[in-house]
Amino acid sequence: MTNPTRPRRVVVLASGAGSTLRAVLEAAADEAYGARVVAVITDQDDAGALEIAHAAGLATAVVKMADFPDRATWDQALARAIGSFDPDLVLLAGFMRIVGAPSLERFGGRMVNTHPALLPAYPGAHAVRDALAGGAKVTGCTVIIVDAGVDTGPIVAQAPVEVAADDDEATLHERIKTVERRLVADTVGRMAREGWTVSGRTVRIGTPTSQEDS
Repeated sequence: MTNPTRPRRVVVLASGAGSTLRAVLEAAADEAYGARVVAVITDQDDAGALEIAHAAGLATAVVKMADFPDRATWDQALARAIGSFDPDLVLLAGFMRIVGAPSLERFGGRMVNTHPALLPAYPGAHAVRDALAGGAKVTGCTVIIVDAGVDTGPIVAQAPVEVAADDDEATLHERIKTVERRLVADTVGRMAREGWTVSGRTVRIGTPTSQEDS
C-alpha cells in the first residue's frame, strides 16, 4: 500500500467503553496524524463507544448478533456495514466478536486488532490472567493484522509492560491498557501516514522498496 494523498478513512469496531476509540480520536485531532475516524460500528446497543462517537459527530451503526437468524447472516451484515463507510483501515478496538469471512475477504490486510500480551505468547480471552499464571516478568500488548484465527495475525507493533511483584489481574491489565491505547493510536497514525505492506507473517510500515514492489 502506498502513501496516502488524503487522510485515511478509519472505521472503528467496538463493543465496550471506547477508551481506545477516544485515544485515536484525540490523536487524530492533529491534522498531521494522517487518518480520521469516519464511523463507529458496535454489536451492543449500550456500548460506551457509541456515546463517544455521537459526541464527536461520527456516523454509527449497531449490528447486533441477536437481530440476525444465524452467525453467517450477521457476518454478511457486518461486512456490508463496514463497506458502507468506504474505509481504508478498519480498527477493532475492544470488539468482542470474531470477524468472519465476508469482512476478511473485503478488507483483508486492512483490518487491525489489539491484544493485551506480547503475541504469540498468551493468545485468547484471558491473556493477562495467563501471563500472571505463567510467571511472566514482562508482558505487554500487540497490534496485529486480523486473519481467520484468534490472535494469530501478522504482528504490526508491540510494546512491553513489566509485571510487578504485587500485580493482580486488574492492576496489570490497567497498566497494559494505558500502554495499549497509546500503541494503537501511534500505530494507526504511522500506517495512515506512511502506508504499509503485508507479506506472509511480515508487516512493514513505510513505502515499499523497489525489491518489495517487484
